[in-house]
Amino acid sequence: MGILIGIGLVGFALLGGALFVLLGGATIIGFAAADFPISVILIEINRLTAYTTINIIPLFTLAGYIIAEGKAPQRLVAFARASVGWLPGGIAIVVLVTCAFFTTFTGASGVTIIALGGLVYPILRQTYNENFSLGLITASGSIGLLFPPSIPLILYAIIAKVDIDAMFFAGIIPGLIILFILSSYCSGWSLFKKTETTPFNWDEFFRTLWDAKWELFLPLLVLGGILSGFVSLDEVAALTVIYVCIVEMCIHRSISVKALPRIVKESMVLVGAILIILAMALALTNYLINLGVPDMVLDWITSITDNKIITLIGLNVFLLIVGCLMDIFSAIVIIVPLLLPMADALGIDKVHLGVIVLTNLEIGYLTPPIGMNLFISSMKFKKPVVLLYRSVLLFIGLLLIALILVTYIPDLSLWLPKVLGKVSEPLF
Repeated sequence: MGILIGIGLVGFALLGGALFVLLGGATIIGFAAADFPISVILIEINRLTAYTTINIIPLFTLAGYIIAEGKAPQRLVAFARASVGWLPGGIAIVVLVTCAFFTTFTGASGVTIIALGGLVYPILRQTYNENFSLGLITASGSIGLLFPPSIPLILYAIIAKVDIDAMFFAGIIPGLIILFILSSYCSGWSLFKKTETTPFNWDEFFRTLWDAKWELFLPLLVLGGILSGFVSLDEVAALTVIYVCIVEMCIHRSISVKALPRIVKESMVLVGAILIILAMALALTNYLINLGVPDMVLDWITSITDNKIITLIGLNVFLLIVGCLMDIFSAIVIIVPLLLPMADALGIDKVHLGVIVLTNLEIGYLTPPIGMNLFISSMKFKKPVVLLYRSVLLFIGLLLIALILVTYIPDLSLWLPKVLGKVSEPLF
């Protein structure tokens, strides 16, 4: 009977079935086969709800959706263009920075491509060819995932049981390195092609700065609230929602009160999916731990090599494949528990491991043949997915350079949390 149910789950997966059903079904089958009490699943769900900071996921997600729904993209693009448009590659840098900002708050690269793609693509096409423009937008869709308060950072902290503040600050320097590498390439490409730039104008700079001042203050609100110690992380998340509501609904009036229920509904659909997947994955993880699967994975790896450098290369290749095949939320909750014993054995800090994992999954989003960003861009811009394959290859190469730096220089991830006193601490 168990074999038949297992075949049924595989068929359900091939037909595009919901991930939480697959995880839950696999967990129930595993527990029943091993004579473990199925009530453990309910215990894991209860343990998830007992986690006092779990409410930051829906709060930050809602804030991101409100920002994306308002006219904040237009204001930020205008300010970025007035600020750096005079640089070689300035228009491309505008796209990189603006997309990174939105991905940070939405936590989903697809939302960024859909929300900003129609706005920035025509701007890019005035200066750059189709291949470069499509590749840049597709790559830009996921580069903000390392900046706080990214939902994947929060999710990793919950799974790996590390301090969320530490993860927030660990991703800042690696994220800036990724932006620097891509921006440098865009500037070099523009110098070589001798593309036109936008002359700097002080009046335009101050006008756009004034228009975008409320959105530009938002990251300072989040990081300042965390560093100040006067408010907790969940209180910062609540203040963020209140702040963006006031800005978008009362100051700019770009969102009506009638539209708010729809925005809440759309954002909570994503949150609900994340929480259900997380609960089912925690139960499945419990089962895998009871079977000793993480230890078996570790034994298999150490039987091949005990060289840390080679092991990290293999880890990156594995995570790139996972990132290509799965969405980032599913990958985190399923794969991370299997990697933690290996990290402990190799002496890899769990915060550093988190940055490695998220950087790989960022790249996986645009890795052929089935990286999620490729198909989202294909649908958004009505272009053949094969064209998207060609457009992102060079950007993948640049991101791999950043991945090597992040992987083999741990201080890029750990220096800032240590300086700020945000060390890794267990959550449970």
